[in-house]
Amino acid sequence: MRRVNVGVIGLGEAAQVIHLPILARLADRYRIAALCDVSPTLLAVLGDRYGVDPSARHADFRDLVAQPDLDAVVVVNSDEYHADCVIAALGHGRHVLVEKPMCLTPAEAEAIIAARDASGVQVMVAYMRRFAPAFTEAVDEVRRMGRINYVRLRDIIGRNRLIVDQANDVHRPGDVPREAAEDRAARAGRLVREAIGEAPPDVAGLYRFLLGLSSHDVSAMREMFGPPRRVLSATHWNGGKFLVAVFEYDGFRALLETGVDEQLRFDAHIEVYGATKSLRVQYDTPYVWQLPTTVVVQETVGDAFTQSVSRPTFKDPYTAELEYFHGVVTENRVPKTTPEDFTTDLSLARAIIDAVRLAGD
Repeated sequence: MRRVNVGVIGLGEAAQVIHLPILARLADRYRIAALCDVSPTLLAVLGDRYGVDPSARHADFRDLVAQPDLDAVVVVNSDEYHADCVIAALGHGRHVLVEKPMCLTPAEAEAIIAARDASGVQVMVAYMRRFAPAFTEAVDEVRRMGRINYVRLRDIIGRNRLIVDQANDVHRPGDVPREAAEDRAARAGRLVREAIGEAPPDVAGLYRFLLGLSSHDVSAMREMFGPPRRVLSATHWNGGKFLVAVFEYDGFRALLETGVDEQLRFDAHIEVYGATKSLRVQYDTPYVWQLPTTVVVQETVGDAFTQSVSRPTFKDPYTAELEYFHGVVTENRVPKTTPEDFTTDLSLARAIIDAVRLAGD
């Protein structure tokens, strides 16, 4: 099996808990060949941990993507910088796996697509839940169900750090340059205004929330059923940290209910209700390694009601995603989570914001 030389941009919580450990475990497929972060401490600690040569530890993403031995780049830094990092990597002919959201504005998405088309390599958006074996099994099952009456997308979770700090040892350094933090905040404000116009802080925060946590649910919904006809309604509260939105499909409605609180639990699922059968894809936190994703099926046949639980594998969605990305790199095949696929979620996020504004929230 061909081993891919990969560089990782961004060494924060997600990279430390998920991406770097899985890349290391997939040593038959990947070699961690370069790291990038604005924190010298993270570069030193994680560079030593994963055996990355000091010459391949970069403070600037432009230096990482120019490293001549790289085949691919994983972009895991703050999303205000995703577009710049992706486009720079493409300019050097590197395949890219970019964490969601791929970017924050339609203009950035167009620039990424143009850069990809000019490069001859691929960009894959890291919607890891869509790569869970249980989810792909459920997609096939839903397409055999016949008429759909109702769909519920639920994502009510505790803050990530509540779980992360119990299950992992994460370095949170204090040496991030002040100017970098200031630039990040200023850039975020500018990009959100470009995407949705002037907005109060709760609406601006809701837009970021939709492109973050909620994009998992909306993206999975689209793979199962295609894009909705429209957003019928949406309302938010708690400063944009809780949301209910209703999507219109032909013959049924889909409800998204999502929020973040202080509970130490993770309830993320997609439930599909047919006439005589229902199906639920149940996810668990990705911050505890290899908690399984399951499919629960309830069905009525004649006088009998049955319920079954399927766990296709203990393999976590992130591992399945990185295995899939290896095929994208080594075979230059088009991934299912393309930049074009992401732009649909960008449009839906804006449609939800418009519905919130229409409701007067």
